Amino acid sequence: MIKINTKIIKIETNNIDREKIREAGQAIRDGKIVAFPTETVYGLGADALNEDAIRKIFLAKNRPLYDPLIVHISCLDEIFGLVKEVPAIAIDLAHNFWPGPLTMVLKKSSKISSMVTAGLETVAIRVPSHLVALALIQESKRPIVAPSANLFSHVSPTDANHVIDDLKGKVDIIIDSGRTSVGLESTVIDV
Repeated sequence: MIKINTKIIKIETNNIDREKIREAGQAIRDGKIVAFPTETVYGLGADALNEDAIRKIFLAKNRPLYDPLIVHISCLDEIFGLVKEVPAIAIDLAHNFWPGPLTMVLKKSSKISSMVTAGLETVAIRVPSHLVALALIQESKRPIVAPSANLFSHVSPTDANHVIDDLKGKVDIIIDSGRTSVGLESTVIDV
């Protein structure tokens, strides 16, 4: 793999620098990969509708292609078009637990690449509650596919320094917003 000149951007959670978020959002639109904080752990993000960008995540993490990824969106309305149907139970769960550490598994639409789902007919989707994650998704104007921002089989990162240790030189941008608040992956529900 070619070594990348990783840019580290510090963004305060409660005082988001719009210029820095625009830069990171543009990187997502340009097919680059960006590590960013969520309330659970740091994620390694790319445009969920761009197979070349998705492939870069697997390469950077040394992740096997049979391991599906989670799609991050900024609100419930963005789920439509990414899945075939949204059952009433999914809407109820979203209203009660999104944004937050809940991932729902639904039948994917044709917009979602089988690379995201490891060939499965379902896709995992969530709305993170971290303000920087939400700002990045909104600014990128794309759903963002994001597994944890670490090498495959390493412990999921809860601080930007963990991401830097594992992925500096392998990703385009690392957003440093300090420690995550939850520190565990999201709960996954098959609906």
